[in-house]
Amino acid sequence: MANQNSAAPQRLTSLDALRGFDMFWILGADSLAYALQEMSKNPATKFFAAQLDHADWAGFRFYDLVFPLFVFIMGVSTVFSLTKIIEQQGRAAAVKRVLIRGLLLFIVALIYSGGFTNPWPDMRLMGVLNRISICYTVGGLLFIFCNVRVLAAVGAALLLGYWALLAKLPIRDIHLEKEVLAAQAEAAGDLKLAPKFRDADNPSAKNPSATKDQSLWQATEKMYFATTNRVTGKYEPGYNVANHFDFEHLPARKYDIFYDPEGFVSTLPAIVTGLLGIFTGLFLRKPNVSDMKKVFTLIGVGAASAALGWLWGMEFPVIKKIWTSSYVLVASGYSLMLLGLFYWIVDVKKKTTWCQPFIWIGMNPITLYLTSNFLGGLGFEKLARRLTGGPVKNFLDAHIAHGFGELFSSLVGVLLFVWFARFLYQRKIFLRL
Repeated sequence: MANQNSAAPQRLTSLDALRGFDMFWILGADSLAYALQEMSKNPATKFFAAQLDHADWAGFRFYDLVFPLFVFIMGVSTVFSLTKIIEQQGRAAAVKRVLIRGLLLFIVALIYSGGFTNPWPDMRLMGVLNRISICYTVGGLLFIFCNVRVLAAVGAALLLGYWALLAKLPIRDIHLEKEVLAAQAEAAGDLKLAPKFRDADNPSAKNPSATKDQSLWQATEKMYFATTNRVTGKYEPGYNVANHFDFEHLPARKYDIFYDPEGFVSTLPAIVTGLLGIFTGLFLRKPNVSDMKKVFTLIGVGAASAALGWLWGMEFPVIKKIWTSSYVLVASGYSLMLLGLFYWIVDVKKKTTWCQPFIWIGMNPITLYLTSNFLGGLGFEKLARRLTGGPVKNFLDAHIAHGFGELFSSLVGVLLFVWFARFLYQRKIFLRL
């Protein structure tokens, strides 16, 4: 089992604040940047709006950090929570805790994605919460039973193994992207099939992967299995090992029609993101290391990890949607640097007033995330539009500035979820799966 020390602190306020900072953007604060851009299109607003949207494929923007940062923080928290359980109740109790929590989180994830609202196969089995559940369960069990050397070996094996898998395993020479498939159908003389591919992601069209015996899906399978030429080292959308594996083996509805960004294979390197959080948690619990040394180490190691990831990315591109190994290092590097900064300000300098809203949010991330989903559509932003849309928005646009109505609505949405987080925090209502 990984080394633990009972004299170490049992909770880090900076960790709650950083988790809240991360959730702040997930819950809708990014809409502020989009609204500002609509009001005034200038280099600054364009830059921030672009950073609060995912890179189309290869590359990295701030919003590409949000998901792995949460997984990383979960890994850090795992050390503090499970160490306490092991010391007080034993290893068996810790295993029970991990398995029950992981299972509950996976069930909640299925409900979040619609549950049994629609008939099979219109049900998403893999998603954001599902991946978090798997990373927590695997990482938690490894932490309970393995020492640091074994954890490091597992992490290295997963990163290198995933790279080798995507770089060396032959796949069929076919892009599972609608435009490419449409062009291929046209080249084969099937002029009726081509328009169906181009219309596949139309909001009014049914996702082919969500309908049993759907003709477009069957046509794609026919084209896919008829392709006999094999290629290696491909990392393009719908043209890589992870996406092809999902197409063949991931049942039910896929988010990207023929594959899923949170699919089976790409979850393997995501586990390492959580393991890197576990290493960080073990380091932060060391009582013989000064606070400032911890700060400098977190920032220094983070910078080195990000640099190594970008260097690796020259051969194995940094891609969030298939969670490449280089992406793991880049995202974990930035996560380490952010944690170092928060740790210095919040836990070392004891400056917490500025981050109280983040702490409120960070203490109840799952509750807020689910509440936002159950409100429907854009969550708190949708609720805000019911209060500030229509005539209110038109009045503000006409009498203050064009686009101000949307900005005001976005601000109200942010204030609503911050208020709700404060309401739960003050009444000590915390959802613990």
